[in-house]
Amino acid sequence: MRRCARCSSTSSSDLLQETSVSRACCESLPHADRRSTKDIGTPIAKREIPAIDRHFIYTIIDPSVISAGAEAADSKSCDLSPAALCASVGDECRFELDTKKKSPENLQLMKMMFPLILALLCLFVAGPRTEAVSPPPDGDYPGLNTAEGLDALLSLTSGEANTAVGWLSLQTVTTGELNTGVGAGTLVFNTGSENTAIGAAALFGNTTGRGNTATGSFALIKNTEGQFNTANGVNALGSNRTGSENTATGNGALFNNTESGNTANGASALFANTTGHANTAMGKHALFTNVSGLANTAMGSYALATNISGTANTAIGNDALAENTGDSNTAVGNRAIGTNTRGTHNTAVGAYALLNNTGNFNTALGAFAGVDLTTGDDNIDIGFGVKGVPGESNTIRIGDKLITATFIRGISGATAAGGAAVFVTPNGHLGSATSSTRFKDEIKPMGDASEAILALRPVSFRYKKEIDPQSIPEFGLVAEEVEKVNPGLIIRDPEGRPYTVRYEQVNAMLLNEFLKEHHTVQDQGATIALLQKQVEGLTAGLQKVSAQLEVSKAAPQTVLNGH
Repeated sequence: MRRCARCSSTSSSDLLQETSVSRACCESLPHADRRSTKDIGTPIAKREIPAIDRHFIYTIIDPSVISAGAEAADSKSCDLSPAALCASVGDECRFELDTKKKSPENLQLMKMMFPLILALLCLFVAGPRTEAVSPPPDGDYPGLNTAEGLDALLSLTSGEANTAVGWLSLQTVTTGELNTGVGAGTLVFNTGSENTAIGAAALFGNTTGRGNTATGSFALIKNTEGQFNTANGVNALGSNRTGSENTATGNGALFNNTESGNTANGASALFANTTGHANTAMGKHALFTNVSGLANTAMGSYALATNISGTANTAIGNDALAENTGDSNTAVGNRAIGTNTRGTHNTAVGAYALLNNTGNFNTALGAFAGVDLTTGDDNIDIGFGVKGVPGESNTIRIGDKLITATFIRGISGATAAGGAAVFVTPNGHLGSATSSTRFKDEIKPMGDASEAILALRPVSFRYKKEIDPQSIPEFGLVAEEVEKVNPGLIIRDPEGRPYTVRYEQVNAMLLNEFLKEHHTVQDQGATIALLQKQVEGLTAGLQKVSAQLEVSKAAPQTVLNGH
């Protein structure tokens, strides 16, 4: 019986290590490098036959010419490399693999590779026969390493599972593992592990850094010790040396970065960043000039584009916070807080909200909200087109002129003792009437001005159904009638028409009239008291005269005769 072995052919002498199939090791075709074999004792007589195709060779062992010494070597075997796996072909050939004398390292490797071996065997035996590439691949090396290109993996010693394709790719690596370099000059100085570089000079200067991924020419080119960085795009993270855990996607993204924990997605995003960390930029030129700012988030083209040292800013939208250098600002919307320079703690949600603001602690919600605010502080503008006023501060503005009704829960039925009445001006300004002399000029008695109310006509009425569906009886005045008596006692709508009566003013006038009448009553009371005294005096005098008359009537009359 004849036994044979089927082995993959390659042009590299390093690809196929010592391989044993029964008593003999495979040999290549004449065009391939001859493989080395172990000394297995007495030489075995062999003769070669031509290969069936350019892929495989067959070494046939004739038992009739095996010497007695060779039988003693039957139990020995050569090391089996995964790259030189054999498979049986035909009825006459039988593949024998002696694992009894395998080294522990090879045995462990074989166990790990068994599922792959089985799949490959199935493909070879059951699959259709195809022609292989010519010349055959020659870049496979021990330890699952692959190298193609001038001086690729030149210094490799014990490192495993490295792939180097390109001029000087992974030239310096010795013991590093799981590195992949595809492109001229990729990972040239690398000694670390688990790095992936695709593109000319990607991770070119990396030395001990590990876990880095660079895709694109010159991506992470200067990285030396930085770890777990990801750069996708030409020149992405191009200047990073020791910064770690950065992610850059886009041409020039995080190009000047040297710090850690930054994320940039977009061409030139965080381009100028050097010492700033924990920044996130997504969009073309987002956080473009940021140098030392920390914890900034920019999403949108040119968002926070000119920020240099500002920290804790959030910008979402094209040109949002585009000119910002301040801290703790939040802008959501196209050009929101777009021209802010040094303002801090501002919040704007909506396109162009707080566009021209440079103040502090301002809040704007809605497209164009607070767009006219400039240097003012502590303003709140809510609603589309609620623009604010340049330079104003400490002001709240809600809703534009199109708003005709307001509903606020939690007010009706809630008692607030000791408060002041709230008034609304025609332009929507809310406030309470102040009575302190600090706010008044030209203070003088009302005099006869209050007499106008005596001409007013109080009426009873019901509001129209669209205003009050319940038609509750009301009492008051008619603004148009009051206007004729005293125009100062009415409030007009934005079109200048009579709208309502200033009842608080009418009350003051009523008080004045009441006091006037009170004074009159008091004067009359004094007069009456005086008259009362006079009457009492007259009464007393009359009573005295009356008494005297009574006395005179009672006295006897005597006639004196002089004669």
